[in-house]
Amino acid sequence: MTLASPHLRLFVGAALISLSPVWVKLVNVSPTTSGFYRVAIGGVVLALYLLLSGRRLGFSRWVWGVLCIVTVFFSLDLWFWHRSIIYVGPGLSTLLANFQVFIMMFAGVVILKQRPSALQLVAVPMALVGLGMIIGFDWQGLSGDYRLGIIFGFATAVSYAGYLLSMRAVRAKAEHAVPVRELAVVSLMVAVVLALSAWVEGESLDIPTVTDAGWLLGYGLLSHAIGWMFIASSLPQVTTTEAGLALLLQPTLSFIWDVLFFARPMTAIELTGAAIALIAIYIGARPDSKQA
Repeated sequence: MTLASPHLRLFVGAALISLSPVWVKLVNVSPTTSGFYRVAIGGVVLALYLLLSGRRLGFSRWVWGVLCIVTVFFSLDLWFWHRSIIYVGPGLSTLLANFQVFIMMFAGVVILKQRPSALQLVAVPMALVGLGMIIGFDWQGLSGDYRLGIIFGFATAVSYAGYLLSMRAVRAKAEHAVPVRELAVVSLMVAVVLALSAWVEGESLDIPTVTDAGWLLGYGLLSHAIGWMFIASSLPQVTTTEAGLALLLQPTLSFIWDVLFFARPMTAIELTGAAIALIAIYIGARPDSKQA
């Protein structure tokens, strides 16, 4: 099986994206700065691809307007998520970000008047129980930074859902199956937003060492540009079940990287909780889902 196979591209893409929080944890720059380089490097790579392939943007005024909304949500997503990674680690922060499945479900009920399935309704408390088993049910017993990381993780899920919903609105009228143009434009606009955010926060965009430059290059090139390209190009050619499994693979691998690379301690109860939460996320994103 080669990368010409959409199935292999899907799961290789999910694996590459699962490394995103690892780069953030490894690099010695501020969370806003690492987010800037992710989208700046990835956006330039995608823009070069568009230029070399001769594709034009051709967006209507309405699409440009919605892409601005996408940019706001994606900027918030990265801003919250990168801080969550620092405070609670790659595994838990990525798990919390994928709670967007339940935000999307709620949006489907409220905005589109869609009725969730019985399994989806069960998935919500199931996910919360799993999360409680990971972090413990004594909120006051957690450190201030850890609690802040969890709050940032939930804020990431809300921002991520907003990004997906607004991108879905853009893609509803798109002519191309793969959203390279949209992702390239949004990436570069988010880079501008995060550069301004770094300036307001008093953070430098300087890269301290060659090693840090390597981590950031891997983040922008592998996890952002190539990872998302692989996934986006494969989705029209794979089943929804496979797409759901790929969604599950990202937080699962992020937990594995957290344990392997950063020696995160995991008790049997925490492992069980992680498994319950991941299963709940999969149920919430099943192909028979009624979500938005």
